[in-house]
Amino acid sequence: MSSFPGSSSGSILDTSKQGSKNYVPTEIGKDLIFPSHKPITEKPIGEPHHETKVPIKKLVIRTLKDKPKLPDNFEEVTWAKLQGAIRAIHNYQPVNDSLEELYKACENLCLHKMADRLYSRLQEECESHLLKEKEKLDCDNSDDEAFLQVVDQCWQAHCKQMGLIRNIFLYLDRTYVLQTPGISSIWDMGIELFRKHIMSSSDVRQKTLNGLLSLIKRDRDGDEVNNSLLHSLIHMYIDLSVYYNRFETPFLQETRNYYYQEGHRLVSECPVPRYLGHVKSRLYMEGERVNNYLDKKTRSPLTKVVYEELIKKHVETILEKGFADMMEDDNDNDDKHLKELKLLYQLLSKVNALDLLRKYFGDYIKRTGTALVNDPSQEPAMVTELLYLKAKMDEIVSGAFQGDNAFNYMVKESFEMFINQRQNKPAELIAKYVDQTLRLGNKSMDDTDIEKTLNEVLVLFRYIQGKDIFEAFYKRDLAKRLLLNKSASFDYEKSMLSKLRKECGPAFTSKLEGMFKDIDLSKDFMQSFETSKSGELIKEYKIDLYVNVLTQGFWPSYPPSPLNIPPNVVQCQKIFRDFYLSKHNGRNLKWQNSLGHCMLAAEFPKGNKELVVSLSQGVVLLLFNDLPPGGRRTYDEIKEMSGMEPKELNRTLQSLACGKVRVLVKYPKGRDISMTDEFSVNEEFEAKIFRIKINTIQLKETKEENEMTTESVFMDRQHQIDAGLVRIAKMRKTLSHNDLITELLGILKFKPPMSDIKKRIESLIDREYLERDKSDSTKYKYLA
Repeated sequence: MSSFPGSSSGSILDTSKQGSKNYVPTEIGKDLIFPSHKPITEKPIGEPHHETKVPIKKLVIRTLKDKPKLPDNFEEVTWAKLQGAIRAIHNYQPVNDSLEELYKACENLCLHKMADRLYSRLQEECESHLLKEKEKLDCDNSDDEAFLQVVDQCWQAHCKQMGLIRNIFLYLDRTYVLQTPGISSIWDMGIELFRKHIMSSSDVRQKTLNGLLSLIKRDRDGDEVNNSLLHSLIHMYIDLSVYYNRFETPFLQETRNYYYQEGHRLVSECPVPRYLGHVKSRLYMEGERVNNYLDKKTRSPLTKVVYEELIKKHVETILEKGFADMMEDDNDNDDKHLKELKLLYQLLSKVNALDLLRKYFGDYIKRTGTALVNDPSQEPAMVTELLYLKAKMDEIVSGAFQGDNAFNYMVKESFEMFINQRQNKPAELIAKYVDQTLRLGNKSMDDTDIEKTLNEVLVLFRYIQGKDIFEAFYKRDLAKRLLLNKSASFDYEKSMLSKLRKECGPAFTSKLEGMFKDIDLSKDFMQSFETSKSGELIKEYKIDLYVNVLTQGFWPSYPPSPLNIPPNVVQCQKIFRDFYLSKHNGRNLKWQNSLGHCMLAAEFPKGNKELVVSLSQGVVLLLFNDLPPGGRRTYDEIKEMSGMEPKELNRTLQSLACGKVRVLVKYPKGRDISMTDEFSVNEEFEAKIFRIKINTIQLKETKEENEMTTESVFMDRQHQIDAGLVRIAKMRKTLSHNDLITELLGILKFKPPMSDIKKRIESLIDREYLERDKSDSTKYKYLA
C-alpha cells in the first residue's frame, strides 16, 4: 500500500552496504545524533483489568468524490528536510530528525516518482561538499607526512559520511538505482565524486603520491614510519580504482631507481656473501611491505624489480668477484659455506642466470683439478686430493645446487677434461691408490671404509681415457699382492674385480681373473704335491717349499733376475719340476727369482729370530753362515758368490745393513753402498718380536719399472691401432681420412694423439696394407 506524508505505516531500515567495494562505517560520529522516538507508555503489570463492552458498529465504505492530492510544496519541503540532514552530516552537526523519519521521507519521494530528481539533488549536494574539501586541500602547505594525515582524514570522513547518507537514502539505492541502467549506487557515486574532485586535482594527487613514496623510502632506509597511514592511503587508491595507474607504476619506477643506486654502490663495496645476504634481506622486507600495506598483486612485479636491479645487472660482477672464494672450504663452518652457495643458486635461478653459474662452476673444477694433475709435487697425494675434490663438488651440487642434473653433468665433464690432460700419470696413480687400499697392513680403514673408497676410486676410473694404463699397473700391483701375500683380503680383491668387470666388461678383466684362477689352481696342486712321494722327499731337506705356477699370458712380464740359489733349494726346485711335468706333459717351467721370498731361522747372541725376507736377501744372508763370529765379507765376494747384478745387489745390501732392521753391519758406516764396503753379521742385533719382516727395497717401484710398464702399454696401443685401421679399411674397402679416424676412435678404448694415428697409417701404407687413392689423396684403399 502507498503511504502519504504523516501516515503511520511502518518501514524496515537496512543499514547494510551494496557492492563488494563499498565501505560503510558502522559508527556514527558523536556529533551526528538523530533524535529518538518518544517512549511508549504501557500499563503496569499487575494492575486490575476490567473488561468493558464495546458497542458493535457497522463499517460503511463510501466512495470519495475527489482523489487526494499532494501539497503543492511537498517535494521541496521533503527535500529540505533531507538536505538539512545531509549538510548536518557533512558539517559534523546533530541531525534534527530521526533516521526513521528521514528514511520515510526518501521513500515517499520515490513512491511519488520523484526519485530521479532526488538522486540528482543528492549527487549535487555531495559534489558541492567535496569541492569545498578540495579547496582546503589545495591550500594546505603541510610537509609530506602531515599532508598525508590531512588527506587520510578527508578520506576517512568521506567514507563515514557516505555510509550514513546511504543509510538515509537506502530506499532510493534499492529501487530507483537498481532499476535504472547507467546509474551508480550511492556508495559508488560517492567514490566517483571523490576520485573526480579530490584525486583528479594535480596538486593533491602529486603531493599525495610524493608523500607516500617519501614515506616508503624512509621505511627502506630503516626509519620508523606510520604503517597504518600507508595502509589506509594505499587502500584508498585501491578503493578509488586508481591503484595500478596512479600508484603502482610510479612506485615500481621509484623502487627501480632506489635499488639501481644501492646495487651499484654495494656490489663494489661488500664481499659477495654479505651482498647476497643483503639481497635476501631486501626481498624479505619488500614482501613484508606487501603484507603490511601494498596490494597483494604488487608482490610479483615488486620482487622482479629487486631481482633485476640487485642481481640480474650484476651477475658477472658477483661471479667474477666472489665465486672462487665461495667455493673454497670454510673449515670452521661448512654449513655456512653451503648456505652461501645455496643462496647464490636460488637468486641466480630467479634471473635465469644458472647457465653462467654452471660455467663458472665448471671453470673452477677444471682450474683446480688441472693444478692437481699437472703439479709433480702433488703426485703422492694426487688421488686423495682428487677424491676430496669430487666429494666436495658432489656435496655442493646436492646441498647447495638442489641436485641439479646440469651441475652433476658439469662435474663429470670437468673431471674428464682435466684428468686426461696428463694422459698416463692419473691412471697410474689411481691404480697405485687401489693397491694401497687393498694391501695388507692398511689398518686405517674398516670394511665399510674400504668398500666406500673402492666405489669412489671407481668414479675417477670412469673419467680416465687411458684405461689400459690403469689395467697394466693394476695387474702388476695385483700380482705382487697375490704372490707376496700382501693382499688384505681376497674378498676385497674379488669385490674390486667385480666392479671393474661391471664397468668395462669381461674382456677387460679376463687376464685379472686368470691370475686368481692360477692362485687357486696352485693351492690345489700344492696340496696334492705335499701328500705325494715328491713332497715327502723335500721334507728331508728341511725346507718348506710352496710354488705358484703362473700362466705367462695372464701375468706381467718380469725381467730375468740372475741369482745363485743354494744347492739344497735347487734340488727342491728340481723335485717339484719333475712332479709338475709328470702331471702336465709338454709344459715349460721358468723360475722367477724376483718374486720369491723365504723365511730364515737366525741365531743372534741376544736371541733367536725368524726373518721374513726376499729370495735375494735370503741368498746374501746365507753367505755369512760359514764365517766365524765377527767375520766379514767384501762387496766383491758377495757379488761373486750370489751372482746378482750390481744394481740388485746394492738395493739388497742396503735393505739389510742400512734399513730399519739392520741384521748386517756395513764398514764404513753410511747409507750408500760402494764396491769397497765390507759386511758382517750384527752381533748386537735385538728386537722385541720374534718374527721380523725386512722390507725389500728392490720390490719398491722404480722409475725404470714404471717406464717399462708404460712402454709395454704403448706397444699394445700401436698394435690395437694397427688392427683397428686394417679392420675398418677391410670392411669399407675405400673411405676418407676423416671417416677412418672417426670410426677408429669409436672402437678404441683409449684416445690416442692424432700424431700417433697418422704414424700408424703411414706404417700400414709402407707395409702395403693401405694405399692412397690416386684420384683423391684424402681417401685410402684397402689392399687385399
